[in-house]
Amino acid sequence: MTRTFYLFLLLILGFVSLGFAQKPAAYDAVDIYNKVQKLDVLGSVLYIAAHPDDENTRLISYFANEKKVRTAYLSLTRGDGGQNLIGTEIWEKLGLIRTNELLMARSVDGGHQYFSRANDFGYSKHPDETLAFWNKDEVMHDIIKVIREFKPDIIVNRFDPRRAGQTHGHHTSSAILSVEAFDLAGDPEYLAERLSHLSPWQPEREFWNTGWWFYGGRENFENADKSNLLSVDAGVYYPMLGTSNTEIAARSRTMHKSQGFGSTGSRGSELEYLELIKGSAPLNNEDPLSGIDLTWNRVTDGAIVSQKINKLLTNFNYTDPSKNVPQLIDIYRSVEQTGDAHWRDIKLAEIKEILLASTGLYLEATSQVPDAVPGDVVGIELELINRSHAKITAKSAQLSGGNKALEINASLIPNERKNIDTELSITEDTPYSNPYWLDKKGSIGMYHVANENLIGQPISSAAYEVTFNMDVEGLALSVTKDLVFKRNDPVDGEMYSPFYIKPQASVSFSDPIYIFSDREPKQIPVIVKAFKDNFKGVLSLKHPASWIVNPKVVDIEIEKKGQEKVIYFTIKGPVLAESSEFSIQMLAEDGTVLNQSVTDIKYDHIPDQVLVNSATAKFERLSIDIKGENIAYLQGAGDDIPQNLRQIGYHVTEIDVADVTSENLKKYDALVMGIRAYNTKKELLLKKDALMDYMNKGGTVIVQYNTSRGIDGSAIAPYPMELSRDRVTDELAKISFVDPNHEVLNYPNKISSRDFEGWVQERGLYFPDTWDERYAAPLACNDAGEPSRQGGLLIGKVGEGHFIYTGYSWFRQLPAGVSGAFRLFANMLSIGKNEIAGSTNNTGSND
Repeated sequence: MTRTFYLFLLLILGFVSLGFAQKPAAYDAVDIYNKVQKLDVLGSVLYIAAHPDDENTRLISYFANEKKVRTAYLSLTRGDGGQNLIGTEIWEKLGLIRTNELLMARSVDGGHQYFSRANDFGYSKHPDETLAFWNKDEVMHDIIKVIREFKPDIIVNRFDPRRAGQTHGHHTSSAILSVEAFDLAGDPEYLAERLSHLSPWQPEREFWNTGWWFYGGRENFENADKSNLLSVDAGVYYPMLGTSNTEIAARSRTMHKSQGFGSTGSRGSELEYLELIKGSAPLNNEDPLSGIDLTWNRVTDGAIVSQKINKLLTNFNYTDPSKNVPQLIDIYRSVEQTGDAHWRDIKLAEIKEILLASTGLYLEATSQVPDAVPGDVVGIELELINRSHAKITAKSAQLSGGNKALEINASLIPNERKNIDTELSITEDTPYSNPYWLDKKGSIGMYHVANENLIGQPISSAAYEVTFNMDVEGLALSVTKDLVFKRNDPVDGEMYSPFYIKPQASVSFSDPIYIFSDREPKQIPVIVKAFKDNFKGVLSLKHPASWIVNPKVVDIEIEKKGQEKVIYFTIKGPVLAESSEFSIQMLAEDGTVLNQSVTDIKYDHIPDQVLVNSATAKFERLSIDIKGENIAYLQGAGDDIPQNLRQIGYHVTEIDVADVTSENLKKYDALVMGIRAYNTKKELLLKKDALMDYMNKGGTVIVQYNTSRGIDGSAIAPYPMELSRDRVTDELAKISFVDPNHEVLNYPNKISSRDFEGWVQERGLYFPDTWDERYAAPLACNDAGEPSRQGGLLIGKVGEGHFIYTGYSWFRQLPAGVSGAFRLFANMLSIGKNEIAGSTNNTGSND
C-alpha cells in the first residue's frame, strides 16, 4: 500500500489532519465517554452540496452528535468563484481559504470533509451551463469514489434535483449528480477498472433536505402539505455537553468568515425536513435512519464487541479514565477479530484515539523552524509524556521521507516529560508544499489532479510526519503525528502552524498586472525573498521581444533567510496595443531554476497557508486616457481596485468611513466605494448628507455592487432605486449601447464593443431593477433567454457632480487585466471633466 493511499485511508476514517495544524485536542472524561458511545454505532451519513457554506450544519451536527453516526460533507467545489468579505483574495486563493474554513467547521460539528475536482467558475443559472463547464463524467467519478470509500447508509442532498433553472446551476447540478450516483455507486460494472480497489456500495436511501426557503417563505411552508416529509428535531439539547445542537451548528457556521456567515446560536426545538428521493422508506417519520442496522450485528463476530462496549459504558470511570484502559484494550483485541475490514479499520482507529485520550498520552513532533528548503537538515524535537499510571513504553519513532528510525525503548514514567532532539534530512527532490489541486493548471470548470489517490482529500498531506511506535499495557500501537512548527506569541501564547517546504527563494512581481498607457518607460519592482541563508542567484525576466527590458540579468545575494531584496527593471512598452505575459526566472548558485512565487495567507481562524505558483504578471500596452488625478477609495468587502487604478496614473488614497466629510472629500476628483461597502459598513448610511454635499459641489461618487439583502437602494443613492438579485453570468453576453452618445461611453475614451471582449466569470451582479427617471442607463446586456437588463450602470447628475451605481464586476475585470474594463472605469472617473462644454466626443460608432 502506497504512503499516499494509506494516508487517504486514514483520512476517510477521520484520524489524520493532513497538514491542518492546530493546538492538540484536549479531551475530558465527558468527551471520552461520548467517543465510547459512538464506538457502539456503525452507521454513516453523507451530505452533498455544491459549495463551502451550502451545508446545513444543524443536520450535520445532529447526525454526528445526536445519532453518533459518521457524518461527512462532500462539497463539489472549493468556492473559488465567490466573494471575499475579509480580504482581497479571490479565485484559487479564496478557494484555499474556504477549504480551510470548511475544515474548521467540521472540527466544530464533528463531521468529515470531502471535495470533488469541480471548480467554482462563478454563478450559473442552469445545470446545463454548469455541466458544460464541469466534466460531468469526471465529477461523477469523484462522487462515486467518495461514496464507495465512505460507504454511507443514507445520502442527504441540500438541493432539489427537480428545480433546474430556478436556482444556482451549481446547486441543482450537485443534486442531479448525487441522484444519479445513488444508483451508479452500487453498479459493479460502473468504473470497475478505474476504481478496482473499491467495492460497489449501495446506500439505503437518499433525501432532499428541504425547508421554508424553498417554498418562498415561512408562511407558505407552514401552509404546505408536508405529508411526504420526514422531520427531525435538530434543536436537541446535550446535557453532558451543556449546549444545544443548534448552538454547535452556529459555531460551525460561523467558521465561514470569508462569506460573512457569522451565526448566533439558537436554543429550543427546531425541525429539519427531509423528503425521500430514492431508496427504501424509513420505518418512521422521525428517524431517517430507522430500519437500518447501526449495531455491531452488521459485522461478523461483532455482538461480543457491543457487549464489551456497553459493559464499559456502565462501569465508566469518570474520575480517572485511565482505569478504563484494560477494558479498552480488550475491546480493541475483539474488534481485530471482526470480519468487516471497513468497520474494523474505522473502529480500531477510534479505539486508538480513545486510548490516547484516556491515558493522557501526549505525543508531539515540532520543528525548530517554520519552513525549510530541499537539501536542508532541520532540528526537530519530539515530546512524549504519559499522564496516567498506565504502563506505556516508547519503542521507536519513524520520520517520513526516507529518514532512519529513531530507537527509543524507554518506559514513560507517569507525568514525566521525555524530550528527544533529533534531525530531519530533507532530500533534494522533496516537492514544495502546495495545495495538491493547484499543482497543475486546470480548466475553467475542473482542477487537474494527476494522482487519483488524492481525489477527495480536503488538503495536501503534511510535508513530514513522525510515527511513534508505542506499547500501551502490552498493546502495540503506532501513532502518526504531523511535523509542525510551534512558537509562543506574547499575546496569544502557544501557536501552531504547518511545517512547509519552500523553494530556495521566492520571486514575484509586486502586482499581477501592469498598464502602459504610453511608451514612457516604467520602473517595475521584482521582489526576491530568500528561504535559506547565503542565497545567491542570477535574476532575469522572460518576455516578448516587442518589450524593452533593462537590465538583462541581475546578480542576487541575500545573506539571511527571510530577507527580501527589491530589484527594479526599466521596461518600455511596444508601439501598438499588446497584451503580454512576463515571467521571472532565477538561476540559483547550485543550478536550480526558481520561477515560483510563494504567497503566505494568514488569518486567525484558519491555519497559515502557503501557495506556490508561477511567478508571472500581465503587461498591457493600452490605449487609455484619464481625466482628474486624485481618487478616494473606501474599501468594502475588500478588492484590489485601488492598485489597479494607480497603474493607469491615478493617485489613490484609501480612506475610512470617518474620512467621509464635506471638508475632507473636496480634495478628491472622485470617491469610489469598494464592493459591498454598504453591506459591510452600515455606518456609511449616516454619511449621505456629506456625500450629497460633495456631489452638489462637483464631486463624483461611484458605488460598486452591494447585495440586495437588508439594503434600501434609495438610502445609498441620491434618487430612488431598488437593488435586485438580477445578474448576467455570461461574461461574453452581448452589450447593447442604449445611449451611445452618453459622455461615459465617449470621454475621454471612445468605448466600443471591443472593450467588452475578454471579460472573466460574469458581466455583473445585483443590478438595480427599478430606478428614478433622473438616472441614465446607457448600457444593457442579458443572459440567453432572459430580458435585457440595463441596471448594470446607472448615472445621475447631482448638482454640479455625478452619482454612479454600477453592478458590473470591476473587482474581477481590473485585476484580470481586461483592457476595456480599465477604459470604461477611467471614463466613469472622468465624468464631468469634458473640456469642451456640452461635447460628448461621440465621433464614430460604438460598434
